[in-house]
Amino acid sequence: MIDQATALRKKLASMNNDQEQPKTIAVISGKGGVGKSNLSLNFSIALSKFGKKVLLFDMDIGMGNIDILMGITAQHTIVDLFKNNLSIKDLLIKGPKGIDYIAGGNGLPNLFKLDEKKSEYLLDQLQLILNDYDYVFFDMGAGMTEENVKFLMAMDEIFVITTPEPTSITDAYSAMKYICLFDQTIPLYLLVNRAESEPEGVQTLKRLKQAVLQFLVKEVEVLGVLLYDKTVQKAVSHQEPFLLYAPKSGISRHLLDICRNYLEKKNEQNHDKNHQISFISKLQRFFVRGR
Repeated sequence: MIDQATALRKKLASMNNDQEQPKTIAVISGKGGVGKSNLSLNFSIALSKFGKKVLLFDMDIGMGNIDILMGITAQHTIVDLFKNNLSIKDLLIKGPKGIDYIAGGNGLPNLFKLDEKKSEYLLDQLQLILNDYDYVFFDMGAGMTEENVKFLMAMDEIFVITTPEPTSITDAYSAMKYICLFDQTIPLYLLVNRAESEPEGVQTLKRLKQAVLQFLVKEVEVLGVLLYDKTVQKAVSHQEPFLLYAPKSGISRHLLDICRNYLEKKNEQNHDKNHQISFISKLQRFFVRGR
C-alpha cells in the first residue's frame, strides 16, 4: 500500500512542475568573512524594491546571522522544524521591505545533521511555500558538505562572493571547481565585494573568469563589483541592512544597479520557467537517489 505522505509528495511535485517555478539561488563563498550573508540580505531587499517577492533562507544551520543583521529575534529556526515538528509556515518571519525570512539559528551547541528523514520532511514542507515567491535565496554555510552539495546541485543559479584578497580568490575558484565536478551546467555568477577601487575589482573578476574558462571549461556570468564602504560596518552595528540604513550611499546605489542589470538580463533571456524541472523535484532526486 502506498504511503499517504509519499502519494501526497508525488501529487505536489506534479503540481509544482505544472506551475511557474520560483528562481532558486544559492549564495556561497570560498571562505568566511567576505560579506556573503550581508549581500544575501541586501540583494533580497533590492529585488523586493523592484517588485519581486523574495524568500531568504539561512542555510548556515546553527551559525546563521542574518536575523542579527536585520535586528530581528527569530522565535523559531530551521532546527525547530525538526525538533518540534513545526510547519515551515511557523518559521516564516516578515523582514524589511516585505521579504520573508527563515532563520538558521546561531550558537547551537551541537552540530546539525540533515539526515534522510529530516530531508524528506524538509522537502514536504518546502513544497507548501515555494511557489508563493519569485525568488528564493539560500545563504549557504561555509564548506562543501554532502548536504550543501546536494542543495547546490538543485539550484537554478549560484552566486559566488569573493574579495580581491588572494586567499579569497583561491577559495572561490576551489568552490567553483568542486561544483563543476558535479555539474558543468549550473549558471555561476561572480560578485567582488570590498574592492579598494573599481579597477582592482574588475581585474579580480577578469582573473577568476579567465581561470574558470581555461581550467574548468566553464563560462561564468559577472554580477559586478562593490567597493569597500564604511557604511556597511555602521549598518551592521545598527543591525539594519545597509540599503535601508544609508540608501544614498555608494554601495547602496551600486548594489541596486547590479540588481537592476541582473533583472534586465533575465528579461532579455526570457526563460520559459513553466518547462523547468522544479527545485523540489531536483532535490528529491539528489536526496533519495544520490546516496
